[in-house]
Amino acid sequence: MSENVVHLHKPTDPPTPDTAPTVLTVVPDAPPARPVPLWVRSGRAVKTAATHESTRATVRAAARHSLYTLNGGRIVARRAWDGRTGSRYERMIRAAEAAGNLEAAEEWEERLQRFRAARHHRRMDLLHSPVEAAKGAAVGAGMSVGVLVALGVVMALNTGHVADVITPLSATIDFIALLIRIVQVVWGPALAIGPFLALLALWSVGRKQHAAPAWALPANVRSGEGEPITPSIVVKALRDLGVPALARAIKEMGDAGASMLGPIRIAGCGVEVDVTLPSGVSTNEVQGKRRKLAENLTRHEHEVFITIPQAARTVRLWVADSGALDEPIGPSPLVTDDTMTADYAKGRAPWGQDLRGDAAALSLYQRHLLITGLSNQGKTVALRSLALWLALDKSVQFLMGDLKGVGDWAMFDGLATTLIQGPTDEHVIQVTEMVEGAVSEMNRRIQAPPGTVFPPLIVLVDEAQVAFMCPAKDAEKRPYGGSKANSRYFMAVRKIHNQGRAVNVLMWQGTQDPTNENLPKLVREGAHTRASLALGTESQARMALGDKAVDGGAAPNLLRPGLDRGTLVVASDGITIPAGQSSITVRTHYNDDDVAEAITDRAKALRDGVTTLHAIEREEEHDALADIAAVIGDAPRVRTKDVLARLATRNADAYGGWSFIDLKRVLDDAGAEPYKSDGVMVVARDRVTRALANRDTDGSASAHG
Repeated sequence: MSENVVHLHKPTDPPTPDTAPTVLTVVPDAPPARPVPLWVRSGRAVKTAATHESTRATVRAAARHSLYTLNGGRIVARRAWDGRTGSRYERMIRAAEAAGNLEAAEEWEERLQRFRAARHHRRMDLLHSPVEAAKGAAVGAGMSVGVLVALGVVMALNTGHVADVITPLSATIDFIALLIRIVQVVWGPALAIGPFLALLALWSVGRKQHAAPAWALPANVRSGEGEPITPSIVVKALRDLGVPALARAIKEMGDAGASMLGPIRIAGCGVEVDVTLPSGVSTNEVQGKRRKLAENLTRHEHEVFITIPQAARTVRLWVADSGALDEPIGPSPLVTDDTMTADYAKGRAPWGQDLRGDAAALSLYQRHLLITGLSNQGKTVALRSLALWLALDKSVQFLMGDLKGVGDWAMFDGLATTLIQGPTDEHVIQVTEMVEGAVSEMNRRIQAPPGTVFPPLIVLVDEAQVAFMCPAKDAEKRPYGGSKANSRYFMAVRKIHNQGRAVNVLMWQGTQDPTNENLPKLVREGAHTRASLALGTESQARMALGDKAVDGGAAPNLLRPGLDRGTLVVASDGITIPAGQSSITVRTHYNDDDVAEAITDRAKALRDGVTTLHAIEREEEHDALADIAAVIGDAPRVRTKDVLARLATRNADAYGGWSFIDLKRVLDDAGAEPYKSDGVMVVARDRVTRALANRDTDGSASAHG
């Protein structure tokens, strides 16, 4: 609170300083605080009390238990109505007709007719039952009195007292009188307590059915974590999906909306059910609402998968047990079975488990492979697991390029024929020449006699996007990266994709974050087995797996980065995929570096010993333009066909595989283009000589042999 300031002054009239009294004036420097009105304080108190958690809990409890009783009465009334009438059968008939199942509709109609006939017989029996009941009661009463009198006669003969004849009858009358008095005493309280007992029974029915809005239910019931999947839950989830035609169809079916559902089957760590959609609802309308459907089923989005089986107008839902997909799947058979070996042609690599919990094994026989995904999602480990299994087949040869270069593939030293590790442009050049060497080996195998069997040669490049994005060029100005017709790495991969499978030369690639720039379309479509870890967008998923797989339900873009590490969506004919689906989700085994080293040690023990090269041995460089000038000699011009033949004779290793395109490329770059003379292509000596004289001193026209 501020302090008051005291001012001393004298009055101005009269202005006599000796006689003027001193006047003391108190001037406040701030106005006093205004008191808060009572109604404001009361309003704040009411608001605080109304918004307090205890108040909210009390309101929820009151609403919950009231609605339990009310809705319990509705449930009991509906059950009673269903039991007394044929409404249940009529609903089932409507549901069968809506689903187009006429056989089921006819069966339910027959049941309805039988129910109505039985009800008619019961009603007719009631018309005669009062008379029959009266006759029965009279006969029964007479027989009872006779029995009691006979019993009294026996007692009288035994005791010698005539009065004992009516003793049993008198005792019976006294007992009946006692029962009447008991009923008279209990009847009043029973009438008072009966309604409360009836309300308690209705409340119990409503509580068991959770017959209250979600906001009023207890927290543990609202969460629904771990709630088992039942037909009613699935129908409600579909009804509340936000598809008007689907909601209307289910409403018309009533509670029989479950007729859309096939059997709910246990499938691994979850359940699976086929849903036949009503007319007017397309499968992609349900696929596009995966998150909402998962939430309606009290699951997270990654715990529900929607695929399209072969049956028309049908979606297949796989719903995981709550939290089951966050649990590890256990070690690989490569770890648990020290005696395991591999068979490239007939075996399957143990890769992991599918969502059902069944083993997922992949055939690698004559299949090019592509694995992609975001960084740090387990791509290298998944790719390496396949190579580790295949290494246990001693006939398999490996050429490996690791363009990350952090030692993920170091355990293959002494197992792979070539192992290049590093991220620089020089490493890309080395890897490119390694792949080109595989192309030469492929061509040699193709030219071998028919029926020749060749050992598998796996050309593996991890972090292949580094090669596609490399800006380096060779001496002939051809880029190593890129996706043009003169891009060396791209063209080498394409050649293996085109012809390598037939002679067991296979291309395996692992790449990050696929785009058209770092994973060209022709390369990704050349892989027979395509797998993807978590991705960012649907467009990337289409690049990784293809349109068919994504349109069929494959969605690696919906995997959770970091949380679903090691989970792959696979599109391949080399793995068992459920009928009607185009892909399968696999949770791969995690084989760390120590495990990988142990497996490669076993693989090395199966072999005689492999000397691993860590760089490509380049042959002696040749000046192609100078060699062309030399084979032309003094002739003014020579046919290109003859130039090629002379070059091959001069140096078969360097020029034996040259075609007209190779010759033309060198001459065009040097400015000595071949031309047509008398209908044939020729090379002019003057042009070649002039190009030699004018070319740059750095040897830009030279070529490596």
